[in-house]
Amino acid sequence: MPPNQQANIRFAGYPAPFVYDRPGGKKTQHLLWGDWLRLEEGRASGWVEVRARGCHGWMKADEVREDRLLEVVFVDVGQGDGCLVVTPDDEHVVIDAGQDDSMFRYLNWRYGGFDEPWAFDAAIISHPDADHYGGFRDLFSLPFVTFDAVYHSGIMERRGDDPLGKRRRVDGRSYLTELVETETELADFLAREENWRHPRSSRWDKQYPAMLAEGVANGSFGRFRALSHLDRHVPGWGPGDTLQMEVLGPVREGGEGLLRYLDSSVSRTKNGHSVVIRLTYRDVTLLLGGDLNIPAQELLLEHHTGLDPRPEPRDEHDALVAAARETFQVDVAKACHHGAADISTLFLEAVNPIATVISSGDDEPHAHPRADALGATGRHARGNRPLIFSTELARSSKDTIRRPEVMKARLRELRDQIRLAGDDTRIRTKLENEFNQLVECIDRSVAVYGAIQLRTDGHRVVMAQKLERPRGSEKWDVYRLEPAGDGPLRYVSKYEG
Repeated sequence: MPPNQQANIRFAGYPAPFVYDRPGGKKTQHLLWGDWLRLEEGRASGWVEVRARGCHGWMKADEVREDRLLEVVFVDVGQGDGCLVVTPDDEHVVIDAGQDDSMFRYLNWRYGGFDEPWAFDAAIISHPDADHYGGFRDLFSLPFVTFDAVYHSGIMERRGDDPLGKRRRVDGRSYLTELVETETELADFLAREENWRHPRSSRWDKQYPAMLAEGVANGSFGRFRALSHLDRHVPGWGPGDTLQMEVLGPVREGGEGLLRYLDSSVSRTKNGHSVVIRLTYRDVTLLLGGDLNIPAQELLLEHHTGLDPRPEPRDEHDALVAAARETFQVDVAKACHHGAADISTLFLEAVNPIATVISSGDDEPHAHPRADALGATGRHARGNRPLIFSTELARSSKDTIRRPEVMKARLRELRDQIRLAGDDTRIRTKLENEFNQLVECIDRSVAVYGAIQLRTDGHRVVMAQKLERPRGSEKWDVYRLEPAGDGPLRYVSKYEG
């Protein structure tokens, strides 16, 4: 039963209320708009007794709401992308999952260790780069976790001279011709193991099909299909649904629905043909653009406006931006390609967000987010104080682990000691407690400190990140986006009206 249909379940009110030890007493817990509450029996004038975030206490009655919000969590997956979307209708969608186990650790923490069978409504893999899909391998390995559907861009990595499949020239342009669009085509591709396995070894050459092969073998997902602008919406989230997920890209061209080979480059083609999704919930919009680059952004602008994506006179520039904003303008955007500099300022002008989220990591050679990308993102956003969030900066505590190699070694040592403890309950319990505490530390590093939270009722937005060190009773750094009359959302700053 959806939680908002359970008689004793409520949600924290706007924007970030507190739990108190008694009515009017000491603050004991700081909540975020939309957090789950369980109503207890106690009532006092203007107060209700609750349990929330592991804390028992009291809340002001007018800071409790009945309806569930839309929640989007941009998880700190290091150098990569990964977010969780939870809808007001209790639908759960994972959009990209990073490269390593960070998304798994977050979801494992969030869903109680997956102690019971759990079915996500969908997984969306924006494109076949490991820092977007690699984390699904851990999720596909879990016996009781499934996805009703997996959606991707249609591009499948393979062995050979054409790592994205064969190409054909049409009107002077090169196009990919061997897309993998359905579960039947996926099964056929995987059956031809020479596509992706080394012929003289048990190992695989291509990680993306290997990861999908594991998912198929484990029964981890049902439907599998490619998405493009021709679909208009992700199935199940179209016109008439509570949340809409409009598919803006990749753009298929010609009568055969081909994908253009961009700049004669494998990597730019993979990245540029990311699945681009525009989420709409009532009056609030959000753009997720994978790893779009300049050639892809220009193709999107040209396709959706019918205008030259490289205008020369100023009036043509203004006309393109105005036309493009009808499709691309949103309130919140996930920055393309982790804050890379390969972005079109015209595209940024078209998106025109009030808030941007950058997902990037610490130990990487790209210097993401790039300084000029940050400057351009802020300059071409709207409002006097546009917001730029960074998962990398949200977690400045070195992943809460000073020396990861020491922790890993200790975990291995504890595992062996637990096995040797045998029936000695006292020693075994002590070792297991230390082991669990270390695992909890690893889980909390991504579940708590690196995530950028978005909560909305479709009219207002709260964006927040967890403070690594509480400021008095405050545990959240909270930003409010509210409508200005009948106009678009604006950031409500305490420093400016």
